[in-house]
Order: sequence, then C-alpha cells, then structure tokens
Amino acid sequence: MKQLNYLLQTINPKEIKGDSNIKIEAIEFDSRKILNLAQSSSEKVMYVAQKGTLVDGHDFIEQSIANGAAAIVCELFPEIVHPDVTYILVENSSIALAHLASAFYDFPSQQIKLVGITGTNGKTTTVTLLHRLFSDLGYPTGLISTITNKIIDKNFPATHTTPDAMQLNRLLREMVDAGCEFCFMEVSSHALCQYRIEGLTFAGGVFSNITHDHLDFHKTFANYIKAKQSFFDGLPSNAFALTNADDRNGDVMVQHTKAKVFLYSLMTGANYKGKIIENRFEGLTMDVNGKEVCFKLCGKFNAYNLLAIFATANLLLEGKEEEILTKMSDLESAAGRFQLFRNSKGSTAIVDYAHTPDALKNVLSTIREITENSVEIITVVGCGGDRDALKRPIMAQTACEYSHKVILTSDNPRTEDPLRILEEMEKGVPISFKRNVSIIENRKEAIKTACMMLQEGGVLLVAGKGHETYQEINHVKHHFDDTEVVKEFL
Repeated sequence: MKQLNYLLQTINPKEIKGDSNIKIEAIEFDSRKILNLAQSSSEKVMYVAQKGTLVDGHDFIEQSIANGAAAIVCELFPEIVHPDVTYILVENSSIALAHLASAFYDFPSQQIKLVGITGTNGKTTTVTLLHRLFSDLGYPTGLISTITNKIIDKNFPATHTTPDAMQLNRLLREMVDAGCEFCFMEVSSHALCQYRIEGLTFAGGVFSNITHDHLDFHKTFANYIKAKQSFFDGLPSNAFALTNADDRNGDVMVQHTKAKVFLYSLMTGANYKGKIIENRFEGLTMDVNGKEVCFKLCGKFNAYNLLAIFATANLLLEGKEEEILTKMSDLESAAGRFQLFRNSKGSTAIVDYAHTPDALKNVLSTIREITENSVEIITVVGCGGDRDALKRPIMAQTACEYSHKVILTSDNPRTEDPLRILEEMEKGVPISFKRNVSIIENRKEAIKTACMMLQEGGVLLVAGKGHETYQEINHVKHHFDDTEVVKEFL
C-alpha cells in the first residue's frame, strides 16, 4: 500500500484530475483483473492504460472503473470523467507503469546487484550458469530467465523472457526480502521496446551477440540493434558494460553508454581473453586469461558464454579469479541447451533451443568440428508460427548446409497453418539437397523417424524447442517434450 502522492513523484505527470491524496493497494494494467482486487481490498486500485500492439488499454478505462479502479493513468483523458476517480495524464503509460512499479515495491533493484544480459543467442545459458555459479560460491542469488525464475533455490514459472514491469519489480522485492545479493536476468528486445525495465538500477549489462531475429516485431535489423543498444545507453556511470568484441556490433552496443566498458574475445585483444585448446562432446579445454581450464560445456558458442560468465563474475567479485574458474569447471549446460543423449550403439542425440539461423549454424558447426565430418549428421528442425517468417527458408538452408540429412517438421505453429510454414521453409532447401530432405509435420513422428534413420555412431540434432515442454497450436499448449521423445526412440 502506497500513498498516491508518493507514487506520482516518480513519473512527473502532465496533469492530475481528482484527489491524489488516496492510498493505492494495487497497480494493474489488465482491466479484467481489477474486479477481484477491488472487491478483496478496502484500499484503492490504480489502472494503467497502455497502448499495446493488439489492443489499446485506453479502450478499457470505463470497464476498469466499473470493476472498481479508483485511479487511472493514461496518455489521453477519456471523454467521460468521473468525479470520484483520480485521472493522471502522462506522456507514456508504459514508462509510467515501470516507474510506478519500482516505487510501489520500494525500489528493489537499488538493494541488489542486478545484472542484465541481452543479445540474440546465449542469454539463457549465461544467466542460468551465472545463477548456479554464484549459488555454488555461497551467494544468495536470483534468476530471471526464459526457462524459469528463481529466488535462491525456489522456482517460479516464467511466462516471458523478461516479465512485465509489475511482476519484475515484485520478483526483485521478493529476492531482496529473501536476502539475495545478486540477480541475473535476461533482457529481451521486446522488453526494451515496451519499457519493462524502465526505472530499474543495474550494476552491469552484458552483450552476447546479435543476428537477425524478431523482425516480425522490430521490422528492420537496424531497429533490433537500436533496441538492444538502448539497454546500454541507460546504464549508470557506476555500472559495467561487458561486450563481445568479436561481434561486429559489439562496439555499437556500448558507444553511447555512461558505464565502464569491458571487452571479452576469442579472437582479439580484450580485458577477458579466451582460446579454445580442445573441443569435444565431453567439454571444452580453454585458456582463459592465461589459465588452462576444462569445462563441461562444448562448442565455440559456449566458449563465448563461458568467457562472458567469467568476466561478469570477476567484475562483481574482485580478487576471486581462481575460485571462480574452479567452480565454473563443474558447471553443466542449461536445460535444452546442447543437451546430450547417448545410446548403446554409440549414437548421439542433441536437443537444443536453436531457433535462429545463427544459433542453428553454431550448434551444427560445433557438431561438425567435434566429429570432423566422420559421421552422419541428421537434423530435425521447424520454425515457430506468428514469428519472423523471413528466417524460415534460411533455417532450412542452414540445416542442409551443415547436415547430411534433414527432416523439416512443426515447431509451435501457434495460429498459423503448419504446412504453410513448412512450405516457406522448403524454399530454402538447395536443389542439390532435396533428395536428402523429408517433410514430416508431426514432430513426434519426425523425431522417431530420425532416430530410426540414425546410423551407429551418428549424430542427431533436434532443434528449435529445447527446454520447452509444449507445442502451441491455436492458442492451446499441448504437452510435448523433445527430450522425452528422444529418450523413447533413441
């Protein structure tokens, strides 16, 4: 519960109509949820009307008042103004919501060392392993990720890569109250564009890489880059900005930041320098800042993730380099990230979340490097519906380029016709490779078929869904787990 006047100090409203000397029990941006909140409380509920991609919250102001809202935050005053309701006019409701949420939960990000990781690939692995590392080092730590949210060792379901502003600040408050000293969170481009992290105080930011993705939302690659860059633009001067020097946009990310910039690299001079000595399915041997270390993760892409983890930990925990590397050597991959399965015939199946052309290339390149082209590689891959359609033929082309056989299948079609998605993917199949490509819409049948085709000592990659335990079809999530199917038929 907070006094409205107190909350309003954080958002600099353009105009206020009504009584601002009221107590706010809850803040809500979904008008449908206000009824229960208002009925269960003697205090007041504030409704924030946001302009979304599909609906405009301003259209539901009257409904929110009918449901019991006592205060309205909006970008435009409605035609009907109720004398017993307080109206707050702001420039941007989404920005206002984020600042209001932060104030409502007593600015939790200022009471914890919060580090955000952004980029196209590697975010989940990096934050998950940072959480494990700091936990292993004895620090109470929080996690906000695509897979799950964690407060020390307690798991909470994740619905978005980056939660909405209210949920985000509530989670951070619970972390602080539980004694967490650190929190590692994924920062998505959608969250940045929708101002979900506005009002948060970050101790540091990490950039992994950027490749073409989410162009259905951002429309252009330039807009996508700009969204990611805005995260570093907003970092305070006492924070660190850690960037991948080997990514061509790594320097772009930090060119306007006020934070202190640090670089990590496998290819050039940097504050944190790595070199791959050996790359096997069992793991990497690397030189990290002059120290040889064995890790349980494999692949060049994971070498970058490990460097980012080491650098972040070193920046937060000065003077503990040896201890950090020792604990890192025991870290295992995040769920659905290059997850290995072996059978008695020496064949290998790998389940990976790779759902962008670059991520798929990274995983398949790693497999080829390790096997030295001596074994057959079969790839099962699909593309999600209601998402960037431009990458569909590229995904198929990439799979064909690095595999011996490919099965195109359904992923999460959502509201699209899965056969239509497969048709678009098929356009990327080279003419010379068509005899080696099968199209099996049913994902379980596709994986089963691939397992039956797999030769002794061969490698199967099942890509696209990774940790997900469902298939989304026409707004309904049906249970489906790639790892379960692989275990059944491998």
